[in-house]
Amino acid sequence: MNKNLVLNKEQISQKIRRMAHQIYEENYESDTIVLVGIEGQGYYLAKMLQKILIQISQQKIELCKLSINKTKPMQFPISLDKDESTLQNQPIILIDDVLYTGKTMAYGLLPLLKAEPKSIQTAVVVHRSYKNYPIQANFVGHALATTLNEYIEVVLEDEQKMGVYIA
Repeated sequence: MNKNLVLNKEQISQKIRRMAHQIYEENYESDTIVLVGIEGQGYYLAKMLQKILIQISQQKIELCKLSINKTKPMQFPISLDKDESTLQNQPIILIDDVLYTGKTMAYGLLPLLKAEPKSIQTAVVVHRSYKNYPIQANFVGHALATTLNEYIEVVLEDEQKMGVYIA
């Protein structure tokens, strides 16, 4: 498969820093912000955002991992690595690498809604603009118009290969 680079390491870092500032601006009145990263690249993005938010704000920045089967979400348990009660009445940012149809984020909302948060916002590195589910990203690194056949790969954990690729 032939991959083309869309965003390099520096561009991704700049976009993630901007997203962190936007998250802070939208939630500056809260004492705590809970970042819920979807297992995989979404969780890695949440850790990157947490690091920046700790630098730029005085708030407590909690990190939580959401485990979900992205292809068959209802056939396997959707779980959080924290007790739901710790999320109660807190602003939550649900984070993934790419927003394509909205399916993963829609199902990812299920355990978050049980926690009765103060608010739920969403953040993604790449927004592909297809909406099969009623999910909108509040914080977007890069909007990318693609065809249905194109595949977007976000690499965040490998410093040497960090980038957004299209195939």
